[in-house]
Amino acid sequence: ITVFKIEKDFRGANVSRTIRFTPELFEQLNNIASKNNISLNLLVLKCCAYAIENMEPEEQEEKTE
Repeated sequence: ITVFKIEKDFRGANVSRTIRFTPELFEQLNNIASKNNISLNLLVLKCCAYAIENMEPEEQEEKTE
């Protein structure tokens, strides 16, 4: 089991994108970010990195069809 740790290591993140959340997910993420004294952006970056690192190998392969 991999433990999810919130660290502040995404200082160079500067690619801007628009994403949409459900109201419930947005509220959950905002609460977690607030409780950990980090930005919502940093939390989303960490969640994405964690998900990618913990994907099954076949899910990470690029499809070339």
